[in-house]
This record gives sequence, C-alpha cells and structure tokens, in this order.
Amino acid sequence: MLTGAVQMEGAILVVAVNDGPQIQTREHIILAKEVGIPYIIVYINKLDSMLEADMKDLVELEVRELLESYGFPSDLPVIKGSARQALFEETPSELGTLSVKTLMNTVDDYIKQPLRLKDAPFLMSIESIFVATGRGTVLTGKVETGIVKISDPLELVGGRNTISSLCMGLEMFRRSLDFAEVGDNVGILVRGIKKDEARRGYVLCAPNSIKAYTSLEAKIYILTKKEGGRHKAFVSNYKPQFFFRTANVTGTIILPENVSAVMPGDSLTVIVNLVDKVPLNLGLKFVMREGNLTIGAGVITSLI
Repeated sequence: MLTGAVQMEGAILVVAVNDGPQIQTREHIILAKEVGIPYIIVYINKLDSMLEADMKDLVELEVRELLESYGFPSDLPVIKGSARQALFEETPSELGTLSVKTLMNTVDDYIKQPLRLKDAPFLMSIESIFVATGRGTVLTGKVETGIVKISDPLELVGGRNTISSLCMGLEMFRRSLDFAEVGDNVGILVRGIKKDEARRGYVLCAPNSIKAYTSLEAKIYILTKKEGGRHKAFVSNYKPQFFFRTANVTGTIILPENVSAVMPGDSLTVIVNLVDKVPLNLGLKFVMREGNLTIGAGVITSLI
C-alpha cells in the first residue's frame, strides 16, 4: 500500500455509511498528505444498508471536517452510492451502477494531470524483476522523471554497487515502445544485469544522476494514537521500517542530544542510519512503520 501510494496522483477514499470515519480512515488521509497526493475524492458506500435517511449527510460532514483538518479542500467531491448494488443489479440505478459511473467521471474531471518532468534525468524505481528467456533481465516500474529510449545508457543504483547497463527494449502492456516517459508503467529490458543483482526499491536511472546513501537527516512527524500511530514515546536508537519510493528498509533513528524521547504528535529533525544503501535525493518524502502501524512520516533535508 505504502509503495503504491507514493506513485499516486489522486485517491478515492471509501467510507461506509453505517460505520463513518474510522481510525484507518484518518491514517489513510495522513498518508495521502505526507506522500503528496494532491487530490482525494470521497465515495460514501453501503447506502443500501442505511438505517436512517439523514445518516449519509452526517457521515459526509464528518469526512469533510476530517479532510479539512489535514489541509484538503472543504469542497472536494463526495459521491454516495452502493458498490454491492452496482455489482449485482441488472438495471442501472442512481444508487448502484450510475453512482459508480459518476465516481469515475469525477476522477477524470477532478484529478488533474501532474507536472511531467520530461527534461529531468531519467529515473524509475523498480517494482518487479523478471527474466525474459533468451533475452535477459526485465525491470518494471513507473517512470518518475525524464525519458528513456532504446540504446540509452543506464545505471542500476542501490545496495553496495552501481551497475552500468543499456536499455535494450521497452514494453508497456504487451506493446513494444521506442521510448517511455514520466508517468508510464513500463518494463525495461536491460543488458549486463542479472536477476539477483536487482531488487525492489533500487532505481534504474541516467548515469550519475542519483546516488545511494545509508545516512540522512530528515524532519519527521510522529502520529498520535488518535491518528493510528504509537501509544508510547520512543528514545534514540529506535528501529522502524522506512519506505522510500518502492524501497522498504530498516533504519535507526538518532535523536538530537537535547531530546531524550519523542512523544506521539511530536515533529523534529533526526538522523537516520539505514541498514543498506538506498537511492535517495533531497526533498524525498517517506513513511515509517512498526509492524502493522504507520507511526509517522518525514522528508529528507540532508544526505550524509
């Protein structure tokens, strides 16, 4: 969920009318804000099981207030309907199929195309690694910046070694391409890279455009218990999981000398030492988790 959220330009927040906003609703809103998702559309679901007629308006008000408290606009779209009714009905109704169609039309109209950094150096964070029999290794992911063409020189950055390579082929949804640009989900056939040399979280990029680091300085925010985070404070040498792009790596948080403990709800600057090298850049946002809890989020302010 976390690695996918980093790549999103918009999100649909589904809230059941018979439950209203839950802890995980708040957690997902915070996650959307911290990873930089600018557009959210609300779908209030299960109207077919609604007991009181005014319940949908009350839930809408609660969701709008919650979103507004985290900086999202108060007038964002809210669609009401029943996904279950849309799935099973034979004749389209306002509550069922037509509500889903309205939702998808709203997605097309409300979520704007993001700024495409085509002039920036090529960079793609790796999601999956495959072997094309008789051809070589294929790395898949979403192009984050720039453009890549067949025969372009590339580098695989991540872990302890940087490997030079060449783009030998491009494919998107079983269709061969001459080039791929920012925003495309593609598979890239690379030369000179074995399957076990690449991992999810590494990046494929233009030569000398990004480096891998094990230490960084970041400004972090720790979620409160109400926001779905930790219940207790933590001290220096705390070791959560860090999610950068598609990478998932353990790191150690080193607190400033004048801070003995960090309470839920605190915001501060810390040093993070990772157990392995990860390709990073200034301004990159990340999320921290402990087990099944999202405990906080942050942004890189310095690379060490």
